[in-house]
This record gives sequence, C-alpha cells and structure tokens, in this order.
Amino acid sequence: MITSTQNLPPLAVHFIWHPSDKEVIFNVISEFRRYITRDTDRPFSREINIPTFLYSSRSPSNPPKNTPPKLANKNVIFVFTSGQTLTEPLWVDYFNRLNGSTNYFIVPVAIDEAGMKHSYSGALENYNFIRAHNWPHDYRIESGILELSHELYRYGLNDIDSDEVGKETSIKLFLSHAKKGDTGLNHAQEIKSFIDNSNMNRFFDANEISPGFKFDEEIESHLKNSTMIAIVSDAYSSRYWCQREVLTAKSEYRPIVVVNSLEDYEDRIFPSIGNVPCVHVTAEPLAHKDILRILIASLLETVRFKYAEASLKFYQSQGWIDSKAFILCRPPEVQQVVEILSKNESSSIDSSRLHLCYPEPPLYEEETIWTDYLNITVSTPLWSSDEVQTDKYNVGISISDYLEDGYEEHHQHTDELQRLSQDLARHILSRNHTLIYGGDLRENGFTEFVLEEASVLKERLKSDQFHVENHLAWPLYLTPASKEFSIKYYGLLDIVKHEVPDDIDSILKNKEIFLKPDCPENQYIWSRCLTTMRKESIESSDVRIFAGGKLGGYLGKMPGVLEEFLIAIDLNKPIYLAGGLGGLCQKLCDSILNNEISEEFTEEWQISHNARYIELQQIAKSNSFEADYEQVKTLILGLSVEKLSLRSGLSKEDYNRLMTTPFVDEVVHLILKGLNQLEGKPQY
Repeated sequence: MITSTQNLPPLAVHFIWHPSDKEVIFNVISEFRRYITRDTDRPFSREINIPTFLYSSRSPSNPPKNTPPKLANKNVIFVFTSGQTLTEPLWVDYFNRLNGSTNYFIVPVAIDEAGMKHSYSGALENYNFIRAHNWPHDYRIESGILELSHELYRYGLNDIDSDEVGKETSIKLFLSHAKKGDTGLNHAQEIKSFIDNSNMNRFFDANEISPGFKFDEEIESHLKNSTMIAIVSDAYSSRYWCQREVLTAKSEYRPIVVVNSLEDYEDRIFPSIGNVPCVHVTAEPLAHKDILRILIASLLETVRFKYAEASLKFYQSQGWIDSKAFILCRPPEVQQVVEILSKNESSSIDSSRLHLCYPEPPLYEEETIWTDYLNITVSTPLWSSDEVQTDKYNVGISISDYLEDGYEEHHQHTDELQRLSQDLARHILSRNHTLIYGGDLRENGFTEFVLEEASVLKERLKSDQFHVENHLAWPLYLTPASKEFSIKYYGLLDIVKHEVPDDIDSILKNKEIFLKPDCPENQYIWSRCLTTMRKESIESSDVRIFAGGKLGGYLGKMPGVLEEFLIAIDLNKPIYLAGGLGGLCQKLCDSILNNEISEEFTEEWQISHNARYIELQQIAKSNSFEADYEQVKTLILGLSVEKLSLRSGLSKEDYNRLMTTPFVDEVVHLILKGLNQLEGKPQY
C-alpha cells in the first residue's frame, strides 16, 4: 500500500457496485475498463493502460471490506448507486465513509431512479449524479463509455479547477475536412449537429474554421487546445489546408483521430496523417452509432494522450527516464525530430545527443532504422535503445491465477496477471534471457499468454535467440495439447519432459497411458511428479519471479506457487516476489512483512478448503513425502525483506515496493532493475 504523498503515479480509477446490480451494470464497467486498460488479446497495441480497481462483495447485505485508498496523485471513484444500495444499511454506511477531497473525486452513477436518492443525505448529498437509467437502450454501452470517459478526463486529467462545469470542462474538437466534395463536409456537419442538438454539448465543444478569418491564425488558435478529428475523404490529402491543419496539430502535440471515409480512391495518403488512431465509416450519411464511435475514439485518445504525458513525466521524476529526454505521447516521427533540433540549435543539441521517450510498447527494428541511422536514443519507460546488455539469465516464472473473491477484499481483476506475464515475456526475451515456465498447456493459460507474446516478438525482432522452456511433469506431456503446442510454437518452445521419480516408477503399470487425478492415490502420484519437475526446473533457473497463485484446487502436495517458492528459497535462488497483484503471493508477502503466518499456510486451512486433501496428506505421510506446514511456517517467518533483497540486485526499499505495489509497470520496472544490477551470473 502506498502511504506517502510523494512518488505517487498520476491516476487510478476505482469502481464500486452492489453484487445484485452486476447483471445490470457490470457489462458497462467491463467495456469501459477494456477501453482504458491494455487489451491482453492485443498486447502490442498502443492503448491506454490506466490502473483500475474493483469493489463489490459476495453478499448483498455486506459492502466491500475496505474503501478505495489514495493510490495515485488523482483518484477517480465511480460509485454505482441503486435501490439495492439505498435499502441496505451497511451499504449506506459504506458510502458515507467515502469522503471526496482534493485529488480524491467521487463520481456517483445512478443505475435506477432510486439510486438518485443517495443525494438526499450522507456523503453523496448534493452530488450531481450520472443518470445511467436514462442511457438509450440501443446505445447503452456506448453512452456509458462516453459519460464515464468524460468524467475520467474531467477529474483525472484536466488541468483546470475540477469544480468548473460546462464548456470549461468540455473537450474542444477541431473538425478538419476537405471543402471539396460532399463527404467530408457532410460528416463534419453531422457530427457538429449531433453535438449541438444533444446532451453531448456538455462534453464537447466542436469548431471549424469560421468564415472571414485568416486560415493560419484560426488554425493555430483553435488547435492549440483541441483534439483534432481529421475526416479523410477522397479529396482530403491533396488539399493544402488539410495538410496544414494536420501538420499544425502534430507540431502543437495535439491528440488526433482519423475518420477514414474514403469512397473511391486516394492517390497519396498524406504521410503525416499516420501514427494516430483511425475509425472507419462509410461515405454514406453517418448513423447515430457511427457518430458515437467517433466521439468515443476522440475522447479516449484525448484521455490516452494526457495520461501518457502525465505518466512519462512521473517516470522521469522517479529516474526511470533520462531527465534530459524529450517526452512524446506518440512514437517518434521524423518531422518531430527536425522541429526539436531546429528549436534547440542554440543549445548545441545534435541528433547524437537527442533522447526521445514515448509510451510502451517499444517500436521494433523495422520502424527504428532512421533513429539508429541518426544515432538518436529512443526509449520507453521499460526499454532503451542504448541499454547495455547484462549477463544472460535463465529466468523462471511462477505465476497462476486465483479464485476471485467477488472483489470484496482484493480489488484487482486477474487479467492484471496476464498483463504481467506478457510484459515480462516481452522485456525478458528481448534482452536475450531464457524464459522458464512450468505450467499446463491449455487454451488461455499463462503458457499460451507467454508464448503468444514471444512469437510476435520473435517475428518483429527477426531473431533466433528467443528461447522459452516449458517444464512438464508426467503425465502432463502425454496430453494432445503438448504435441499441439510443440508444433504451433516450433523453433520457439522447448518442452522439457521430467521423468517419473523412482518411488512412483516402481508402482506405475504403464507410463504411456495418461493417469487422471481422480482419487487420492492418483493425486499422490501427481503430487510426487510435480515436486520432481519443480525441483529440477528451479535448479535450472538462475532467478525466479513469483506472482499470483491459487490457494485451492491444485494438484500438488501444496499450492504450486508456494511449493516453488520454498524450493527456490532452499536452493538460495535470487527471488522477485510480487505481492501487490493478489493471490497466494499477497498472503506470502503479508506473512513476511508482518512476521505472522497467514492462516492459508496452515494444514488446517488447506484441509478445510480442499476436498480430499486430508486423504492425500495421509498417503503422503505414510511415504514420508507429506507437506510439512510447521516447516513452512518456520521458513516463511525466518525471511525478511532485507534477506530477500540481498540476492536480488534491489535495495531494501525497492524490494519492499516490489512486494506491495499494485501497479504492473512498477513490478516489471523493479524486476528489470534487479536483473540489471545482479553482479554476474548467480553462484550457488
């Protein structure tokens, strides 16, 4: 948990809803959240990646166990109210504990008319509510995304006084279009008319060039504070003033969205119109939904642009980024470099001294030939073109998802673990380390997330150096999925098959037949094979990373991430323990930080929460291979942040942050920092 008011990231977004309202509102929350977080299905996309936190419960009468803390410099809390929250006393009390203050902004959203009554008294008294019950049925999702996005922009990213209303907090749009032909002009008029004649005028202030004004002066005055919508029709790119508008928007570092409405043919796409988001519509009159798509894209690109700028400045203040680097909210362009060098001639900056930093993810070789040629340093918060290559390590990852608790106590979606696994794969493999993972081969499993990231990376970097090892215990490598993965990821994936331990080999009738873990006796066989695989794979690892982890429903002698952690400790491996993303690792970090064992790491808890575990333990004890939870307790309580940090390359303070931060980017940054600071290949 972040407690200091110093060193806070720029923005965090929180959502609170009643469990009985989930069917009504969670689809809107999920869709909106999908827009403001990086899509795990498109990990190389340039989308917003704002940290999000979810608050609800499993019981209708009980609210979440805690209220959103001040995790960031600005915190926006969307509170979804309804008749359900109004008539549950504990929920009313919970809402009354939400005290809006500087940089802690409450945004109430009424799901129904009854939800509006929260404004009569309590902490939400006199608040202006978003009226979700008035969203048009046919465009409910789009309307929700638009309204929530605007409030996020208004409270989270607006530089002006947050109490101001109306035009002062609306997003200024500059509609750029060719005057020749009907398509561009008609689309611009349709967008402007839609805004002017609906409640959208609360969110947007649309402008075109006014008659009688000088083009250059009008363009410059409007674009300096506007988001540009470039309506690209057949005539657009060939028109000088359209080109001038685009170049001015780029020069002024403004958000830009292209609306592609080509009807027939364009003989040359204006190069400067690239490197920005694009929405496709037809040349026909715009439908209501098309206009909403354009406005949503414009609003979200404005949010992305402002958030990228705030994040990069924050990272620069923390030393992640060179203090002299020029911050860009889009990947670099040639014209930007020319302008930067021209403006800084007096300071003797030449291309060899120029450092440009832009948001994740990094560009790849094909797109950076020109920056390499000019000897320009380009970087993202987690990568730099002039980064010095460290020793190559075998980096093992122990990560698995866990059963969510209805967001009652832990408030992050498990897809944050997917983002972590993808980011780690990208940055570890691009630095030519070997990635070691011991997980089952299944669709949408962590092995697949890692391999998909690695395969795209291999293609983009044109490298044969990438190496992913997936370690499998018997009988997991007998499944068809094992062969399918080997074929699909040929040349990238090395499946390491671990033999059956001797004590199990002697009792197996046929090792070529898959054994189902459908009884305690078979579960014991599985647990012994998994332990063997885990020991051997961790022995081949130079360092281990731990995150997430399930506490129940496992197939080994104890929870898998816990067993791998204990083995890594026993083998004296450098360990990176990320506890802020929930699951078993959070309980593990809590136990170490508080010097008090979590109940989940006791035999009593495991027996009461895992069917047939008592029978498994009895069989294991008869063979002297049981899980010894007294030993687990002694080992965990014998650890400290200082001990863990000593072999990790991190300071005690950095390691403490690694154990507690809920932010994926910071976890990756700290792990990479530790790897870079390890003194040579670890010796054991």
